[in-house]
Amino acid sequence: QEVLGEDKLMAILKERELKIYWGTATTGKPHVAYFVPMSKIADFLKAGCEVTILFADLHAYLDNMKAPWELLELRTRYYENVIKAMLESIGVPLEKLKFVRGTDYQLSREYTLDVYRLSSVVTQHDAKKAGAEVVKQVEHPLLSGLLYPGLQALDEEYLKVDAQFGGVDQRKIFTFAEKYLPSLGYAKRIHLMNPMVPGLTGSKMSSSEEDSKIDLLDRKEDVKKKLKKAFCEPGNVENNGVLSFIKHVLFPLKSEFVVLREEKWGGNKTYTAYEALEKDFAEQVVHPGDLKNSVEVALNKLLDPIREKFNSLELKQLTNAAYPNPSKAKPAEKSTKNSEPENVVPSRLDIRVGKVISVEKHPDADSLYVEKIDVGEPEPRTVVSGLVQFVPKEQLQDRLVVLLCNLRPQKMRGVESQGMVLCASSVGEPRQVEPLDPPAGCCAGERVYVEGYEGGEPDDELKPKKKVFEKLQADFRVSEDCVAQWKQRNFLTKLGRVSCKSLKGGSIS
Repeated sequence: QEVLGEDKLMAILKERELKIYWGTATTGKPHVAYFVPMSKIADFLKAGCEVTILFADLHAYLDNMKAPWELLELRTRYYENVIKAMLESIGVPLEKLKFVRGTDYQLSREYTLDVYRLSSVVTQHDAKKAGAEVVKQVEHPLLSGLLYPGLQALDEEYLKVDAQFGGVDQRKIFTFAEKYLPSLGYAKRIHLMNPMVPGLTGSKMSSSEEDSKIDLLDRKEDVKKKLKKAFCEPGNVENNGVLSFIKHVLFPLKSEFVVLREEKWGGNKTYTAYEALEKDFAEQVVHPGDLKNSVEVALNKLLDPIREKFNSLELKQLTNAAYPNPSKAKPAEKSTKNSEPENVVPSRLDIRVGKVISVEKHPDADSLYVEKIDVGEPEPRTVVSGLVQFVPKEQLQDRLVVLLCNLRPQKMRGVESQGMVLCASSVGEPRQVEPLDPPAGCCAGERVYVEGYEGGEPDDELKPKKKVFEKLQADFRVSEDCVAQWKQRNFLTKLGRVSCKSLKGGSIS
């Protein structure tokens, strides 16, 4: 998508092949969007470049402690095996590649002294700005997150490369490196950036947002389920994660894409240019259902060799050890006298951003609205809410809300409700109610999660007898600065905190 230092790149190529590195912090499991850099790494190798892949284990710890020390070694081994399997699945010869772990050199005396030298010239403002797109942003950042961009800059020198390759979300770190490496007497490097692929919900594909991405080891039924829920509105080519995956992954790997469909709808059609496919989709010549089914088939062909490799006992054990399931903790560890059982965690709730498409009074209940709410699925959900006496109809129309989506559908005065709009309520009388507000700019279907519980798959449906929502809801509160919280942990989307307008200290239901 972008190159910084193209003149230097051309000058080097007149003399020798380029030395380049791509790094990844070993935190959450790699997902299918990793095929974007992998396909470009394949291009580099075909062009004769010397390529190093860095497993940035120390960076993983510094990034808000997403990878605890005790899991770093296991996760690094997992990444190495899964990325090798990815490269093999697209026909990349591994003998031309070099794999390096960050801790192989980042704990050396020389590197450590350079970290101190760099910290003596970098301002707090520049360090925070550089990590803005990569390191999780919080009101009071940890020092570790401020160190992160400097370490990534130093990697360029210690790996002895000409260029660093990464996503366009790394641009601020790249310009930070260009500014500060020369101040230590080191050369400014070239930077090459690939585009970021939207996730299935329309926002950035993220390891911490379960519904936004397809894991490399997902079963075929999981792939089908996630693609079925993916945002793919007829004719809409903006923020369309399914189309973007075809454009940035499937086309570069195969140079074509086949839309599979029944003869009565025109039969199969092969596209050799992405622009032609996008045009047909925009004009609704290609149906979202056919597009999803075709992606499912193509994607499973890529994933089958990876699944097969990880079907061995050794790699199954490695996966389970590197990413233990918190709900399968030993019974003795599940609870303490004063805490909730460990498996009753907020990640079990399927909470999403919704957009209210229509609002009508319930035909048989004066206190109830019947709303149609878009939550990024093919059809909007019907939701019944008791908000008539608290929120005027015109204030609900077209607004963003926060919707609990995995309650069992329930009939309310004859109309089946397929979710619950989460609202803040005042403590005293007269009672006041305000729907929770997602951050401005959120997309319908975007996941809402509780800080610290970004991972984990929500229950398909919350069983009423288990009272999971009720147990969690008992600790839902609105903070003094109007932020929605569970046990003083913020409700978040990728764009920031969920809040309400004015009900400080209120409850949430």
